[in-house]
Amino acid sequence: MKTHEIREARALLASSPTLTPEGQAKFDALKTEITALENQEARAQFVDDAERRSLGQTVDKSRDSMERQVNVLDAIRCQVEQRAAVGALAEFQAEAKRQGLEARQGGVLVPSSVFEKRATQNTTTNAAVAPDEYRPEQFIGLLRNSMIVRSLGARVLSGLRGDTVVPKQTGSASAFWIAEGAALTESSATYGNVTLSPKHVGALSSMSRQLIQQANPAIEQLTRDDFAQVIGLAVDRALIHGASAAFQPVGILATAGVQTAVLGTPTWAALVAMLEKLAIANVTPNAVLTHAKGATKLQTVLKNAANGAEYLMAGGRVADLPAYVTNQLDAVSGVLGRVIAGDFSQILIGEWGVTEILANPYATGFYERGDVQIRILHTMDAVVRQPAAFVISSDMAI
Repeated sequence: MKTHEIREARALLASSPTLTPEGQAKFDALKTEITALENQEARAQFVDDAERRSLGQTVDKSRDSMERQVNVLDAIRCQVEQRAAVGALAEFQAEAKRQGLEARQGGVLVPSSVFEKRATQNTTTNAAVAPDEYRPEQFIGLLRNSMIVRSLGARVLSGLRGDTVVPKQTGSASAFWIAEGAALTESSATYGNVTLSPKHVGALSSMSRQLIQQANPAIEQLTRDDFAQVIGLAVDRALIHGASAAFQPVGILATAGVQTAVLGTPTWAALVAMLEKLAIANVTPNAVLTHAKGATKLQTVLKNAANGAEYLMAGGRVADLPAYVTNQLDAVSGVLGRVIAGDFSQILIGEWGVTEILANPYATGFYERGDVQIRILHTMDAVVRQPAAFVISSDMAI
């Protein structure tokens, strides 16, 4: 690393306020070497950051640490009390401003990462979270669907500004065998692109003044978890069912070119034939996705009638692929179920800015009670990079 060179340069400057020609030459050589090392580190860091972003991983660990300290209730409280943000929240505002991100209409920016965690506790009423004897470990939350798609390897592009165009190769050149002296036939690769454009998802809620002023960290966690479920589940569902007509990202089920298969009354042969379609398209699937009723059916059908035969779904796997169950994926009807198999890393998610919280203590109907209306907005889009990377059955008898 460059630590040794920096120490040498520092020692040269400390030895004399005016460098001799020889000292100046040595200092210039050290400066050149330090600059070269910094350029190498910058190039390596750029590649590392790009790779982490493509996998949806956090790039800056120090920023990640700072984001974890941001308190959602403090973002609401500073607006209600009309004071400036402090601590980690203020630091995040400054970092966002350096990146050209600013809150609209007087709101406060909070990291989107605080809403990406799968929650274990949720709140639905203010009264339930601050009883006379507060026992957060006994809190009874809602039973909600589980968020799943992003955890299956979807790629994430963060910090976007305008519409984002991703180039895509749609065809390749061809090779030809020819006789001696014969001419080759010209062929060329073809290209297209996919576009990410901002889609907005949000929620309106309200909180009592007493709840906002509570200092108990558990209330912050309950509030954060509820917001995470509201926004996170909406985004997760859109990645599966989203339709452009509903101002949503286009999900897997609505993407043109996605492969389809027939399972009917499911059999091992039909399931293998479904996965064969991916193999023919040169796709290596990383997961199978279904809903609760679909999982029940797959776990009760044997591969064959032989003694000791396995079920189509056993030990959380289907055809040796990890199988995930979520009610974010709807059944087609009461008698037909869905199964999706594919490479979920072919889903590309784009995020514009960060999540914004706006607290309004003066809204009609809330001001009179001392409550505060809360608006949360998040901007993102998603696209399936290679539609053929997924195969869907929508006719499984359940």
